[in-house]
Amino acid sequence: MSRIAPSALVIVGLLVAFAGAGYAQPAPAASGNWAKSHPRRAEVNARLANQNRRIHHEVAEGSMSPAQAAQLHREDHRIRQEERAMASQTGGHITKAGQRVLNAQENQVSRQIGK
Repeated sequence: MSRIAPSALVIVGLLVAFAGAGYAQPAPAASGNWAKSHPRRAEVNARLANQNRRIHHEVAEGSMSPAQAAQLHREDHRIRQEERAMASQTGGHITKAGQRVLNAQENQVSRQIGK
């Protein structure tokens, strides 16, 4: 088992806290109702959560630096904000076209995680 410097553990802890912020509660839609069970939103959010787990795993394994992880978390956070903005404009769901855009962005982040 490799040793991780205490400062790296602090950074990873901060990344966990940062990544968790905004992931737990979705923003309400313009109508005040959030369609949390809407299939397209659920799929996008599940992918983001999975990518978050993959990033944390890569850092824990030493395959990714904390700085690289922070950048990927920022990109995922931006995608989540875009998903929320799309949903707020369409009564709490995202359109098929919106899902395609978000999936393409998630694919780019996913490829970066595996490198």
